[in-house]
Amino acid sequence: MNHAMNVEKWVELFETVGLDKSARQKWHAEFERRFPNEHQAFLEWLQVPLEDIQAIRKQSTTL
Repeated sequence: MNHAMNVEKWVELFETVGLDKSARQKWHAEFERRFPNEHQAFLEWLQVPLEDIQAIRKQSTTL
């Protein structure tokens, strides 16, 4: 059994507590605004590919 956290598990957790896609985008935007370095590290921890990290962070600054 794989115990590593990944994007799929994280999204499932967010959905379980009621965060839809719009709320998750706001969450990313706030994370990026307040803690950009930690946001980067978090996305890396989730094993998000670098290209996707760049897209997420760019989108997070336009909300």
